[in-house]
Amino acid sequence: MTDTVLEIRNLSKVFEIPRSLPDVILQRPVQKLVAVDDVSLKIERYETLGLVGESGCGKTTLGRTILRLYDPTAGTILFEGEDITHKSQKELQSIRRRMQVVFQDPYSSLNPRLTVRQAITEVLRFYKICSSKEEEEEQFKKLLEMVGLSADSADQFPRAFSGGQRQRVGLARALAVQPTFLVADEPVSALDVSIQAQVLNLLADLRQELGLTMLFVAHELSVIKHVSSRVAVMYLGQIVEAGTTEEVFEKAQHPYTEGLLRALPRPEPGRRHRQAAIEGDIPSPLRMPSGCRFHTRCPIAQDLCRAEIPPLRQLSPTHQVLCHLRPTPDWTAPGV
Repeated sequence: MTDTVLEIRNLSKVFEIPRSLPDVILQRPVQKLVAVDDVSLKIERYETLGLVGESGCGKTTLGRTILRLYDPTAGTILFEGEDITHKSQKELQSIRRRMQVVFQDPYSSLNPRLTVRQAITEVLRFYKICSSKEEEEEQFKKLLEMVGLSADSADQFPRAFSGGQRQRVGLARALAVQPTFLVADEPVSALDVSIQAQVLNLLADLRQELGLTMLFVAHELSVIKHVSSRVAVMYLGQIVEAGTTEEVFEKAQHPYTEGLLRALPRPEPGRRHRQAAIEGDIPSPLRMPSGCRFHTRCPIAQDLCRAEIPPLRQLSPTHQVLCHLRPTPDWTAPGV
């Protein structure tokens, strides 16, 4: 079995915006929203890759396209060595048991009419995980215990739970089919800060205990640092920098990554507010900037950045950056 659980090559996802009646009458062209553009990534077995970027950068779309919840516009998706890019929904059924997702919003990801028991056991039955009622009950209790929920919660509805508890139910449902790969789509962003650490620690423990491979999506670098062994930074549908957690946090090269790092909260009593991550607003993916997509907000942008698409520079075997002006002349690879 290959050590690479997931590999995507030149993956793109473009949405066509439905035309209004005036658009049709005036024969205006269909608008296309580029959500993911020519992304290539690998995730090795037992690894957690953190995918980070501001809201609207295409992170969630990339995760859902990898899972084939969206059909890719172009590119290739290899899961455990198997090309799943064009498989039908029927063919994907057996594969979905090995790749699961925990959604961002714990309030909308659960059916409000199903109890915790019903939500989890319907998954066990659909995939025929258990051969008897006794085994099903045993597996259900094991899943509740695994995510830190008491047996008393089994017959309660989602409305009886807090956000953190609902996210634990969603996690138990995802783990019920014993997946090898898990996409965690901003699983703590909708939770109170006091609950976030509990869910993050739980995910880290389960990853180690169950041997999971994870794609962890977030917009906070502080969260990514806590759970990831490698980091990919996304901006307007492209990966602008990728490397080990140490490389990205200690030797960041892309101006966008540097801006995100500057915005990290620091324990400075006299400083009440964190800096803005980046000056200006993210452009619309319906009207992509020319050249480097970050040039409209970049503090070091030059004419070259506005005119030409930047090359992908390989800084080390594990560190890449998409920039005309980096690395800087005094830059050295970690460990050199």
